Amino acid sequence: MMIQRRKTREVKVGNIIIGAGAPVSIQSMCNTDTCDTEATLAQVEALAKAGCAIVRIAVPNKEAAEAFAKIRKQTHVPLVADIHFNHRLAVAAIEAGADKVRINPGNIGAEYKVREVVDAAKAAHIPLRVGVNSGSVEKKILEKHGGPTPQALVESSAGYAAMMERMKFEAVVFSIKASGVPETIEACREFSKRFDYPLHIGITEAGTVRAGSIRSAVGIGALLAEGIGDTIRVSLAGDPLQEIFAAKVILRCLGLAKGPAVIACPTCGRTQIDVAGLAEKVENLLADVDADIKVAVMGCVVNGPGEAKEADVGVAGGKSEGAIFVKGIVKEKVREAEILDTLRRSIDDILARKSRTQ
Repeated sequence: MMIQRRKTREVKVGNIIIGAGAPVSIQSMCNTDTCDTEATLAQVEALAKAGCAIVRIAVPNKEAAEAFAKIRKQTHVPLVADIHFNHRLAVAAIEAGADKVRINPGNIGAEYKVREVVDAAKAAHIPLRVGVNSGSVEKKILEKHGGPTPQALVESSAGYAAMMERMKFEAVVFSIKASGVPETIEACREFSKRFDYPLHIGITEAGTVRAGSIRSAVGIGALLAEGIGDTIRVSLAGDPLQEIFAAKVILRCLGLAKGPAVIACPTCGRTQIDVAGLAEKVENLLADVDADIKVAVMGCVVNGPGEAKEADVGVAGGKSEGAIFVKGIVKEKVREAEILDTLRRSIDDILARKSRTQ
């Protein structure tokens, strides 16, 4: 079943289109010290190589704004300046060449300060991302709703949407996030019913790589399955490269992005090969592949080929050996030590055939 994407307006960030039916883009954020331009630039490039379309960089002070300008000149990756509290830093980041600026009007201060940022963005022909999360909702709205409820998040966002309309500024992407999955889902649903702004979705402060990936997959996946969301970030405490891997898997699971899929059985008492280790190696083997290919790593010949018959290629383990199968049909048996190389050759053959038919 094809997912019917919500219709949103088009916003361009560098060479990436957000909204208007464009592919869902993956974002992440550098966790380096921005003033360490060498380390930050290296992480930007690593993220882009891993599949990140847009990279956000913190700009907490004047020195960071100056460093942002240097980084901007050394990469073609679309860069977003992350600004809090100081509207002058937002203007400085725009002058430094930011492709987008992320602000929270609630902590920028008086409306005239937001207007200065908007005017600078207009002059530079770049968009803004208006971010609202559960920790930044205005006090009066929190009191009205008894806390950062989904309704409070939507009311806060609607107020900022009205502000953008007063300033006649349309190039806006909204993000509405809570650390709670149900709250985030409900808030994004309600906002998307009322507005056609593109939505950047994710679960804020999702947690560790292990738990945070799961919580993000539940929240982001639920919204994407309903057609909500134009760009995503899997926010994890740790190496941001892990965010890209998780985001790619989420999109591929929903048919929203091309790429390889490695399926593996959970193993049982019949298993006599290292399924988990082999599956990890196959996943690494396919890390830079963009084409659609499904590879199965199964623990035994009892259910292996049958359960994974839709896989392009796979292996079903035996006693220190593996049966290599294609579309559920066993083609040959090899020793366990030869499984990975045999799969590699089969994968290369399949990818070559797919390339020729495209």
